[in-house]
Amino acid sequence: MDDLLPLQPLDPDLCVAPQLVPAAMAAAAQAGFRSVVNNRPDYEEGPEQPTSAAIEAAARAAGLEYVHLPVSGGYQSPEEIAAFARLLATLPRPILAFCRSGARSTKLYRAARALG
Repeated sequence: MDDLLPLQPLDPDLCVAPQLVPAAMAAAAQAGFRSVVNNRPDYEEGPEQPTSAAIEAAARAAGLEYVHLPVSGGYQSPEEIAAFARLLATLPRPILAFCRSGARSTKLYRAARALG
């Protein structure tokens, strides 16, 4: 889409993206998203990474639902996959999920879809 909101669609109601900044939340709302899921632990790459709290404040200010489901890049547990599946089933759509590169959000999505 653009530098502020680089999207990769996985299905008609879900896109993934690499790390987003708080300013991207207004762009996400303008693009029609209704929910954002942050799959990145705070400070994973140090203090320059935006915190979940900062992104959540911007998301809520833009009228978006926001959930922080931090998971490791190398391993997503069955419990984390099940939690992501519940979010897919309950959050208002369309949903935007992000992590460092978009890969772990993609893995979570595929694993959650395989559950149901």
